[in-house]
Order: sequence, then structure tokens, then C-alpha cells
Amino acid sequence: MKVAIFGRFYNKTTTTSVETLFNYLVKKGIDPYIETEFFNIILKESPNIKDFASFKTFDTLDTSFDFLVSVGGDGTILRAITFVKDIDIPIIGINTGRLGFLATIQVNAIEHAIQNIIDGHYKISERSLLSIETTPENKDITSLNFALNEIAVSRKNTTSMITVETHLDGEYLTSYWSDGLIISTPTGSTGYSLSCGGPVITPSTDSFVITPIAPHNLSARPLIIPDSTEIQLKVDGREENHLVSLDSRIATLDNGTIIKIKKADFKIKMIDLLNESFLDTLRKKLLWGEDKRN
Repeated sequence: MKVAIFGRFYNKTTTTSVETLFNYLVKKGIDPYIETEFFNIILKESPNIKDFASFKTFDTLDTSFDFLVSVGGDGTILRAITFVKDIDIPIIGINTGRLGFLATIQVNAIEHAIQNIIDGHYKISERSLLSIETTPENKDITSLNFALNEIAVSRKNTTSMITVETHLDGEYLTSYWSDGLIISTPTGSTGYSLSCGGPVITPSTDSFVITPIAPHNLSARPLIIPDSTEIQLKVDGREENHLVSLDSRIATLDNGTIIKIKKADFKIKMIDLLNESFLDTLRKKLLWGEDKRN
């Protein structure tokens, strides 16, 4: 079995997670490959990992890998998909931060989770993505033109609102006068869109959500649309530029650029252990949020 390991940051929880993960993989005779930049961080922070020097690294992935383990939070998984792309490698996340909707393995359950994967005791959840193209083209977007959570347009270098002219399947919808606009997948419905008042959508739902960011239009509300819809946006405002973000990746576009967003032609496969569910995670997340407020 061949496993890819990806991470971005390091803290005390990361050290424990990485050492537990690697020692168990070695014990089970699994061949771990570590993303090169993460390898360099581990080399500095965790020199005591057994057989660390013999581990291999990767800069790109291919179909020979059985699955990828992301060590971090949901944001780390969003970065991991830029390596996985469309080659169907399943992803599972070890959570070294706060409770996440994507990174669900807790530190004290790493060995149990890996053993369940080895034994085939899991299911695959396929997650839809968004793709984007712009006219004129933007080089910062064309190489990685997809997002798992959301694509958002927002103002840049100004306190003034922008106007986002919006068409659905070629038909004019409205012009949002706001700080920006979020186009979210079901996976991303629990992220940025939720914080702006959007609804929670279960991952298997065939829908996208359009959520305005601090709209001045009093009638502007989040809108659920079929995921077969092609969305076209054009931004106007006092400044000459605006921002477009694909999950955590950001590019600058000139006002007047035509932005076309639609469902990507591939999906990301997430590994769900049999003792977990989206609703269970959602319930814990809501309870955790209440605890933080009290």
C-alpha cells in the first residue's frame, strides 16, 4: 500500500499526530511518501520519528497512490486537492486544530482510523467542485481553475461596495451591490458562505449556493441553484480591480472581466469512516460553537 502525506503547519498536536501516524504506517509495512515541503518541516521539528530518513517524498501525485492523509485542518485539505486534482486518490484528514467538517480524525484515533482503512471499513463520499474561466484569461487562475469549497469575488483596496452583475444560464438574475459574492458547493456551505448567512447543505446534494457578502440590496438573500447551472459574473466598482478567490487561492482581475463558473468535470473523493457521518459532525460543530460562546 502506498500513501501520500501532506501538511502545511506545525504545532504540538502536529508533532504527536505525525509521529503516531508514521510509526503506525511503518509498523503495518505501508510505504509513506511525504510532500517535499512538509518533509522539510518534519525534518526540523520531529527528528525522532522512526525510520524517518528512509521515507520518500513527492512533488506531484499519480494513480499509484492508494490514498492521501492530510495533517492539519480543513484548510490543509483544500490545499491537498491541488495535488490530487482529477486522479481520484481518496483523501482523509487528521485534525490538528479545531473541529472540522473535512478533517475528521482526532489525534487519539489515528491508529484505529488507519487500521479501518487498511481493513476496508470505510465508504467514499464524492464531493463536487466548481471550475472557473475568465475572459480575458488570467494566468493565476488557468493552471488551477477549480475549488472544493467556494469561488468568491470581492472588493480590493477600497471600502466602497462593488456591483456584481449575475447571469444564470444566460438569463439575467440581478446586480448585487455588496462587498462581494460567494458561489459555494455543498462542501463549502459550512464555510465562508455559512458565515455570511448561507444555508447548510448536505454533501451529496446536487446544488450550489449563491451568497452575497454584506449586501446593500435589502432583498438580496442566499439562493440555492441546481449544480448544472452556468453562472456568469461581471464586477464594476470605484476601483479598477477586484479579487477572485478559489478556496484560499487569490487572484486579481480587472473590472469588466467575464467570469464563468460551473460544476467541474471531476469530483474529489473523501474517505468517511463507518462510525462517522456529516450529520454527526454538524451536531458536534453546533454544540462546540455553543460551548465557545458560553
